Amino acid sequence: MAANTLAAYERDLRQFCQHLTGYLGRPAKKTDFADLKPLQLRGYLARRREAGNGARTLARDLAGIRSFVRFLEKRGEASSAGLTAMRAPRQPATIPKPVSPGEAVALANASVQMHDEPWIAARDAAIMSLLYGCGLRIMEALGLAANDFGVNPAIKPKVTVSMLSILGKGGKTRLVPLLPVVAEAVEHYLRLCPHAITADTPLFLGARGKPVQAAIIQRSMRLMRGALGLPATATPHAMRHSFATHLLANGGDLRTIQELLGHASLSTTQKYTAVDTDSLLKTWSAAHPRA
Repeated sequence: MAANTLAAYERDLRQFCQHLTGYLGRPAKKTDFADLKPLQLRGYLARRREAGNGARTLARDLAGIRSFVRFLEKRGEASSAGLTAMRAPRQPATIPKPVSPGEAVALANASVQMHDEPWIAARDAAIMSLLYGCGLRIMEALGLAANDFGVNPAIKPKVTVSMLSILGKGGKTRLVPLLPVVAEAVEHYLRLCPHAITADTPLFLGARGKPVQAAIIQRSMRLMRGALGLPATATPHAMRHSFATHLLANGGDLRTIQELLGHASLSTTQKYTAVDTDSLLKTWSAAHPRA
């Protein structure tokens, strides 16, 4: 599993063990997982809900506990019967919130970036171009190295590939076309970057020459949406939503979009059809003579 998944599961298990400690009146032990009762699990989820956690968080909490109990079950040290009787909390129906094509292009423009340093503005524009032009997740973009673009840092920065190999969730690899305009944005950043870039380390660097963190890009996005008058839903991940929504609206095939996004299930990609349908209905309502 991915490092972020492992960290999340560890955190979920730690929180559940703290709950069991309070419930049992003593420190939780591995044997306490041998035959968990639905009552214990419901009590834990109720406490988490009282603390302000939503249905998605509660579902992930349960998934982390399930994963650990199934691991113990394979070793003959636990039973998952109690977990089988538990249903995950009902998830609210949410629709992805993309930005418009014009707004997405503006966010990927270096001149719009809210930075005094031209090279940092070029860096953020290149990252936004990858999110919108390739449909990448923020961590996928930040994990790319010069090698992934066929760039030799020792000579003139020139992107020499037309496809990117992306390592996504669950360790799955997918191929994504690299548009020329996105390649140009990456080359522009490479020409301006004052720090030494090696072939196999993260391409996008922070002010001190270390790999840039996702929080820095998210903060830059907050500044840009304030300057452009965009809603709070305009996040780096919204650029990925925009990639899928705009492709679908312009005749893109749903199965192909699934592959480009790296979704394991087509049902995840189908959420974008709701966004496109809503857009079509608004256009129809505005244009129909009897609307």
